[in-house]
Amino acid sequence: MSNYTIAVAWSGKDALSDSDAAKVISGADFNTEFSAVQTAVNTKADINGSASETFSATTAASGTNTTQVATTQFVTSAITSSAAPSAYPIGAIFTTVAIYANSAAVVAVAGGTTWVSFAAGKMLIGVDSSDSTMDAAEDTAGSKDAVLKTHDHFIIKDDGSSGSGGGYTTTVTATNTLDTVAWAADSDTSYALKGVTGQVADRGLTSEAGSSDGTNDNLPPYIAVYMWKRTA
Repeated sequence: MSNYTIAVAWSGKDALSDSDAAKVISGADFNTEFSAVQTAVNTKADINGSASETFSATTAASGTNTTQVATTQFVTSAITSSAAPSAYPIGAIFTTVAIYANSAAVVAVAGGTTWVSFAAGKMLIGVDSSDSTMDAAEDTAGSKDAVLKTHDHFIIKDDGSSGSGGGYTTTVTATNTLDTVAWAADSDTSYALKGVTGQVADRGLTSEAGSSDGTNDNLPPYIAVYMWKRTA
């Protein structure tokens, strides 16, 4: 875009003698001057506030950081370039409720060059250096269902007697899966029972079996989104 420069030396004409032909203002002078004005005006952007009006400008080189106007081509290149700074650097997670068919579709909206689908069916949790199950990025653990093993309920009765030989106590020891229970009587009795159901000797007490094996919902309140991880 050029600036207007005066083409004819108008002020110099006043100093010329009346007999000098150059002192005469001719049509050619006006033509020269108005042609210069026209050239300058035609190269200026016509900005009048219309939303539908467009104009072109020179696209700056990638990485330019000046007050120069940025064209749409410059902005698009800066957003999509893998070398340019991005709101989603390599390793970042992009979450969305929109469905994108593949990596190229995500690139079109979030930049970068390569994205992969990430963490399907899993929740995100912060790295905790003090917990070996989650002390590094992308560690995984946990289950959405907790398995509950079959277990039994036991009733233990003291006979209520007093004195040196009265009463008995029972120690119950169970394995981690709670599928075996050992009964060990104290020195005042002779009971040594094993099992998970049935009558407890002559005390007239019975135990009642618990529920069968099953799963328990182990999920907190959640909302599902699509997640993508930028790899390049």
